[in-house]
Amino acid sequence: MTHLPTETLFDETETANSKQIAILKKHFPQCFDKNGHFQPEKMMEVVKANDVEIVKESYSMNWLGKAYARLLTNLPPQKLLKPDTTHNKSLENSNSGNVLIKGDNLEVLKHLVNGYREKIKMIYIDPPYNTGSDGFVYQDDFKFTVDDLSRLAGIDKAEAERILSFNAKGSNSHSAWLTFMYPRLYIARELMREDGAIFISIDDNEQAQLKLLCDEVFGEENFMADIIWQKKYAATNDAKGFSTTHDYVLCYQKSSVFKRNLLPRTEEQNKPYKHDDKDGKGLWRSDNLLVKSYSESGVYPIKNPNTGEDFYPSKGSSWRASQETMTKWLAENRIYFGKDGEGAPQLKRYLEEVQQGRVPTTWWNYQEAGHNDAANKELRALFGAKTPFDTPKPTSLIKPMVHIATGKEDFILDFFVGSGTTADAVMQLNIEDKGSRKFICVQLDELTYEIDQKTGNKIASKSSKDAFDIGYHSIFDITKARITKAAQKIAKENPDYQGDLGFKVFETIDDFRPSVDDELQVSNESLFDDMVLSDEQYQALLTTWMLYDNNELTADIESIDLQGYNAHLVNKNLYLITSDFGTQSLKRLLDKLDEDKIFAPDRIIVNGYNFDTAIQMELNEAIRSYQNKKKITINIIVRY
Repeated sequence: MTHLPTETLFDETETANSKQIAILKKHFPQCFDKNGHFQPEKMMEVVKANDVEIVKESYSMNWLGKAYARLLTNLPPQKLLKPDTTHNKSLENSNSGNVLIKGDNLEVLKHLVNGYREKIKMIYIDPPYNTGSDGFVYQDDFKFTVDDLSRLAGIDKAEAERILSFNAKGSNSHSAWLTFMYPRLYIARELMREDGAIFISIDDNEQAQLKLLCDEVFGEENFMADIIWQKKYAATNDAKGFSTTHDYVLCYQKSSVFKRNLLPRTEEQNKPYKHDDKDGKGLWRSDNLLVKSYSESGVYPIKNPNTGEDFYPSKGSSWRASQETMTKWLAENRIYFGKDGEGAPQLKRYLEEVQQGRVPTTWWNYQEAGHNDAANKELRALFGAKTPFDTPKPTSLIKPMVHIATGKEDFILDFFVGSGTTADAVMQLNIEDKGSRKFICVQLDELTYEIDQKTGNKIASKSSKDAFDIGYHSIFDITKARITKAAQKIAKENPDYQGDLGFKVFETIDDFRPSVDDELQVSNESLFDDMVLSDEQYQALLTTWMLYDNNELTADIESIDLQGYNAHLVNKNLYLITSDFGTQSLKRLLDKLDEDKIFAPDRIIVNGYNFDTAIQMELNEAIRSYQNKKKITINIIVRY
């Protein structure tokens, strides 16, 4: 009997370097022998053949947990992703291209990497600063034995023991923070477009470590800027030593393809352009015609047509243009002789002729980029007197980054979204420049309360008292509320705006599927008789599968009725998930393929848990026979 192709949703056999080795084997197969052993001398031949200069001097960053961080990068996600169907079906959200996801951002990034690989134009993140008082402690849910971690990470048992120890106890050391950040940044790079960029807020506690880490992940040649943001406008008088009034924003490009945009000109820059001759040439200002250097061709008289007076350049200087050009300017009314028409000649400098923007600098003062108080004021305008978030960033800090790094239709990702500033900033910028950018935001469902061990009651955690007091029991709830309130505010202030002010919500849930051992996969028998999925479970499988199959979360999902059996089509993928698929459903599927010219899936993905071997083979034989009558190829995949 011929068995259908089967696949496990995510590979469970990854090690610290398995994905990287697979890339090498794919692109440089000549560098491996028949036993799969890497031959570095072969790689050297490839490098030399392409005239790549070989540098023997090098250095690298190392820390306790680096091999573990590489392993975490390659391990598959442990959860599934489901939609909030009630929220997503509402009028304001049903057609939105914006996304908010609840869950651990490492899990979420691993899910996103298929559907959004190399689609994200810009990433902004504001990760924990590891100040010692910001609550950062590294722990994860992986339960490795010393032997397993030693084998998978390629480290000795002593190092494995030390890593498991700091994970079990919780740590906020530099090593723990780097172990936390490495896999997130590594996967973030996979999501970035070749012409994309990432901006990361940080302070002095981890700035030096983050710079070295980004050099390793993104390549030091892709460093763009270390922006200094003036987050406070006054010193803290009771500070010990120095009063810190700044944070940093590190910027890296994905590759040299990235081209930054100019920032908008300021009102102050445009203020001098106040004259308008009403001749269609626009606003202008007067500019000096003299240059402080002598040029023989630039010394000649300019006659004021109003008075007949001749003007010459002062000694040692000259006019900025030749006499021929000056004659042309006079004819075009480009020369200005003062308000009364009797002054010395000046050049009319038109606003539309100057550079239409500002080159970004690495110093962002609070007057332009906002400060901490401005960020809190924004939240108070949305939430009232008590703000539910302690350390928000102002939209005036995020908007310039988005402007520098994106076009009007690009994706922006923030996987430490916190108070939701990035989403707010993207919506505001879309209003200002008529853009249609889309945000993808991720936030952990971090609770704002603790459980009193004596009473069992919820009590506010020290860092989130105000949030808990006004009814927000998790940081995610604050994020969702902020984006909703910001959208409502924008809509009220811009009643004619027709752009996207909605967002769809998704969240990670535990994987409810049992593990499948090798024997059962080979036999390909149904593990359950008429397994009934709840709506939540069904939506979780459909969402996770479609994302795994390179579709975006907001892709159109078409419900396909197959004689009472509900299938779903996403692009060219037809999903058969529930267990009640029978002969009549199969007949209707074949009829639809014959009758509906638009209906042309190229893959049918079958839930291996719910389809026994007989149904799988019946489906396969029918589709194979059908393909002889219609010239499309349909592959059937049994998925676990």
